[in-house]
Amino acid sequence: MFNNPFGNMMQQMQKMQESMKNMQSELKTVQVIGESGAGMVKVFMDGRSIVNNIDIDENILKEEKKVLEELITAAVNDAIRKVEEAKQNKMQNLMSGFGLPANFNFPFMPFGDNK
Repeated sequence: MFNNPFGNMMQQMQKMQESMKNMQSELKTVQVIGESGAGMVKVFMDGRSIVNNIDIDENILKEEKKVLEELITAAVNDAIRKVEEAKQNKMQNLMSGFGLPANFNFPFMPFGDNK
């Protein structure tokens, strides 16, 4: 029998697709906390960028509405940044498991620069 390189490539792609599904499931369990105002505003977000809770210190409620809005915005942005870092780390681990460079991107992958 001869070695079929196309068949091997298809098997690798299927394994990678399965690994991607597993990674997406794992992201549901990732929890990050975005903070602002020295921790007075906290946003709890999962790995799918869904906000699960917001905690606002009562002392900050005495501030003007605009200040509170800015602190919430900053905390959400901090949480989003942390989720993106977690996604990138998981993607790097996935790529290295297949012998690919950590910054390798496929155009059809849901993470990284090619969203």
